[in-house]
Amino acid sequence: MALLLVGPVAILLAWLQARRRYRGHGIVEALVLLPLVLPPSVVGYLLIVVWGRHGLLGGWLEETLGLRLVFTESAAVIAAAVAALPLIVKTVQPAIALVPRELEQVAWTLGLGRWRTFARVTLPCAGPAVLAGLVLGFARALGEFGATLMFAGNIPGRTNTMSLEIYTAWQGGDDARAFFYVVVLTGISCGVVLVAGALHGRGRA
Repeated sequence: MALLLVGPVAILLAWLQARRRYRGHGIVEALVLLPLVLPPSVVGYLLIVVWGRHGLLGGWLEETLGLRLVFTESAAVIAAAVAALPLIVKTVQPAIALVPRELEQVAWTLGLGRWRTFARVTLPCAGPAVLAGLVLGFARALGEFGATLMFAGNIPGRTNTMSLEIYTAWQGGDDARAFFYVVVLTGISCGVVLVAGALHGRGRA
């Protein structure tokens, strides 16, 4: 769910940062990287400030639409999506920048609009890097812990992700259960790294 939410946004952001120079370009670049460099607890706190019951947008959502995000499954999805965003953008952005502009210009002269050119020329040329970015984003979303704990909580059966289950099992002395989830997450992560590396290699070729 997090990947479906953040994937299109991240790819469009990567295109924007690679192909456009505008006022505030550096600020957007820094904001994209923030979830990657900030402590997860800070990311979780900022999510509460924005989407919490008394937050900048969360309060309005609850008052006008009756929607509460904090400590819900949606909060876990949002936290995972925010964590995945930088990896996808920074993987896809260089690949889009390397797509020859001449190819896009030829597409324009043949009557393709900007968005159709992006979908039929730019995106396929950067395809391996796009797939690699999505795979890495999936792995990052799967392993998100700190922001999820603060924003979504650790509610059994609702917001307890696999990473939170490892922590809960270890705290409860259930080492076998914790080890099982560690093995599962490690196996998935190793697979993701291998797939992402293969896709990146194909893109360079």
